Amino acid sequence: MMSLDTSRIARLADASDVAPLTENQIAALDRACTRIAPSWPLDRLIAVSPYWTQRGEDAATVSARLSALGNVQGLMPPSHYLAAWQRGEITEQHLSEAAARLDYRGPYRNLLAVVDELSRLPHWHNISDLIDARRDRQHQMAWRDEITHQISQFCAAYYQADGPLNAERLKAPSDMRLYQHWREMTLKDRGIAILMGEPRLRRYFQTLPESEEGLFQAAIAELDVATGQLESYAQALLLDINGWASWVAYQDWQQGLEASPREGQEETQHEGQFAGPPSDMRSLLAIRLAWELVLWRYTRAEQPEQAERLNRLWHAELVALPSRIEHHQRAQQPLWVWQLASELAYQQPLHHALRQAAGIASEQAQTPRLQAVFCIDVRSEPMRRSLERQSPAIQTLGFAGFFGLPLAHQQGGTALAQPHLPGLLAPQVMLKSEPNTGTTHTAQRLNWQARLQEWSRTASASFTAVEAGGLLYAGKLLRRSLEAKSRRQPLAMDTLSWHWRGSGESLSLADKAALARSVLVGTGLTEHIASRVLLVGHGSHSSNNPHAAGLECGACGGQSGEVSVRALARLLNDSALREALAEDGLVIPQETRFVPALHHTITDRLELLEAETDAQVLGEEMRTWLQRAGEQARRGRAPQLGLAADTPELEQTLDRRGADWSQTRPEWGLANNASFIAAPRRCTALLDLAGRSFLHDYDWRTDSDFARLEAIMTAPLVVAHWINMQYNASVTDNRKFGSGNKVLHNVVGGHIGVFEGNGGDLRIGLPLQSLHDGERWRHEPLRLSAYLAAPPEAIAEIVARHEVLTSLTHNGWLHLFALDDQSGEVLAYRGGHWVTG
Repeated sequence: MMSLDTSRIARLADASDVAPLTENQIAALDRACTRIAPSWPLDRLIAVSPYWTQRGEDAATVSARLSALGNVQGLMPPSHYLAAWQRGEITEQHLSEAAARLDYRGPYRNLLAVVDELSRLPHWHNISDLIDARRDRQHQMAWRDEITHQISQFCAAYYQADGPLNAERLKAPSDMRLYQHWREMTLKDRGIAILMGEPRLRRYFQTLPESEEGLFQAAIAELDVATGQLESYAQALLLDINGWASWVAYQDWQQGLEASPREGQEETQHEGQFAGPPSDMRSLLAIRLAWELVLWRYTRAEQPEQAERLNRLWHAELVALPSRIEHHQRAQQPLWVWQLASELAYQQPLHHALRQAAGIASEQAQTPRLQAVFCIDVRSEPMRRSLERQSPAIQTLGFAGFFGLPLAHQQGGTALAQPHLPGLLAPQVMLKSEPNTGTTHTAQRLNWQARLQEWSRTASASFTAVEAGGLLYAGKLLRRSLEAKSRRQPLAMDTLSWHWRGSGESLSLADKAALARSVLVGTGLTEHIASRVLLVGHGSHSSNNPHAAGLECGACGGQSGEVSVRALARLLNDSALREALAEDGLVIPQETRFVPALHHTITDRLELLEAETDAQVLGEEMRTWLQRAGEQARRGRAPQLGLAADTPELEQTLDRRGADWSQTRPEWGLANNASFIAAPRRCTALLDLAGRSFLHDYDWRTDSDFARLEAIMTAPLVVAHWINMQYNASVTDNRKFGSGNKVLHNVVGGHIGVFEGNGGDLRIGLPLQSLHDGERWRHEPLRLSAYLAAPPEAIAEIVARHEVLTSLTHNGWLHLFALDDQSGEVLAYRGGHWVTG
């Protein structure tokens, strides 16, 4: 058996005799690093498409590559489509049209043959996988599992603010890279060799080059990876630790937001044009590649009887890589026919309904008495219908839930500034709120409340709470079980101060008026303004739920809409600001009052946020409208939760459901979302869209330069696509793009994310319980169907100006339609051309 002496270790660790990386090799590594989409932390959790950074390629190509490299499923299994066929949801007509559209002439109707073909697909194997194939799995831990666990535990310790590596990081040189921290820590760890039953393993970690550049040079040379194979191999390695790679991508995204100039900031963030490679991503890739190099060297030196076999299998993997991806793409083609057929089965009845509604829709005859502006969140659609039923004097509108205010909010007594806007954007304004003098919301209490909230989301407060807390926790647990009740406390926002983020300068009256004008123009509230305008944010209040922020308002950065609507109401009710707006030609009637409210999505209750004054402002009749709308919405939603619509005290039952620490499904959130419609409300008011549509009000006739349309297409539409794709991916492959069983979740670093159990990769995406009721999926994965009531040529011009929109529409990531808001006719945008929908 070959042995490593000190001199040989030194020679292997010295990469000076290895050729430096070429420009093409560096570019290949960077491309692999930029294929990972960001994932937001738990305290500001928003939905993100895990395919976002790969949108420049056709969706079918990306699906095939991920399937080949990481066994990632981008489509549902054949059994899903077969069940839809048997229920009559997918018909022969849908299939024939889908096959013609995709120009697919191969067999696709025999799903059993498709199952057989998919089961025989060869997948890529890393070096660790090839070694695992000969490992005694009954008595020895798999290398893949240990590698994932070791890197994951290191990252958890490294990235948490008060983690065990924090002191070492502070003492380390400022230019020390993530890879170097990992190498230093791993060299001190004698437990890996013991755990894996390989006593001489540690000395091979000593052979690793000290720099990540040296590591890449040595690994590429020794593993004989050609430049044309390097990008795919690097992506396969990152897919092994996709959760932590997504966290690193989030760090890079935030740095990009901070670096972007205020003007033109949105476009920069959408298109991901950040200078330089991701800060830690290449280091993370180096760590995963270092494990490959260690195992390669270890096997060749310590297990020569396996070395020849490993060498043969490895080079066979490299040679077969390009054809393997093509093989997956061919095998998936029949499923894409079925996937498109299922989307046609959703779209065609909707097109028919839109045409019918256009034939009988009528304009509102007069200015309504009550206008209610809701977030475009799909959960708002049933509530809007319920509220409109109360009186013809009510008009509802849809707008992004942050209401166009680019805020970060800092509450008095705390140092935390929480963004309250979509993750696509960076806050421009710092809103500071203070309680009145003498209030009980002191800094000490606020910090204590924050600590309690953090405790309620940690592992010890999840479903392992009794075991962790023992008898000391039992009394509290019993009380919370018997008397579960939501206890949401309104924020103390008695005094507000507005400052430009960065400079700290206070906003002038003109600055505030400009903000208010942009909101009113965006919502369409520039004329015919009612005497009472309800600004309705939304929030979800569940207990013992690490992913609770994901049920809040995504447009508010994973927070409730409370801050946005209360801040906006203060602005628009300010008499001095109204005078400034009137001087600029935008007149708010003197009698108009803006009232902030919150739609509680678990209970479908509409709460007046400044109840003492706003109850009088609205009056008894309007308050009754709100109460009855909530009752109707609750009754309509009850069956989805397994409750009878006539359940006594339904609101209290739902309230207890949200406060119940043991409830794994407090609500269904945005599950089953499928469409985005930007149109006048009259186009959809007569339709029951079943809570599946994002509804944004828009009238192109009041948008002379189509600036509002462009803003809708480059922000709310993109956010809706993110939500849609996160739900889709969490269903099609919950193992890679979902977070698994929430009963087993343990929070990492207070807010970074969750482990499923005590280890493994960081889990991203949605838990199974948010998508599946135990018998069936509650979300059907359909690509978003986006309907824009605007001239087709205006839509096409905007698409052509933005890489993001061009990529999403041309590469099959969503369906784009132009809706004629008079006739209801629909045109589809395909391949850069408009065709009959």
